[in-house]
Amino acid sequence: MHLLRVFVPLRSRDRLPRGMRTELHTYDTTASPLLDISTDVQQFLVGANDGMLNVFVPHATAGLAIMETGAGSEADLEATLDRLLPRDDRWTHRHGSPGHGADHVLPAFISPSVSIPVVDGHMQLGTWQSIVLVDLNRDNPQRKVRFSFQEG
Repeated sequence: MHLLRVFVPLRSRDRLPRGMRTELHTYDTTASPLLDISTDVQQFLVGANDGMLNVFVPHATAGLAIMETGAGSEADLEATLDRLLPRDDRWTHRHGSPGHGADHVLPAFISPSVSIPVVDGHMQLGTWQSIVLVDLNRDNPQRKVRFSFQEG
């Protein structure tokens, strides 16, 4: 027996579930492949109560990391990803700039979404944790990121 699953995208005229808010933000990663977006996410939560936050990047070549920033960890992550996903011609996926195939493997290591509990409108991240957009794709530095909050 096969189940048929139908996905119907949310249209602007459709109603969100009660207590849910969502926004789509656009970022440019030309200057840096790692962007701390925590301040924008916290701003999105102004006026929120308790619930669950989801941050999602709908791209096949980008991801989101929860990590410490400002103490060199960004450079360490970039160096690690350079070792794991070298920018050369070894990739089967070969369109775009040299090594672009590595960009399509990135989301297997850096998830395209994170979920974070929210208490009294504040993300329950650890003291040194931030939400970082990771985008090594130099062919398209424009990235959309969806913030969604469900009260509960």
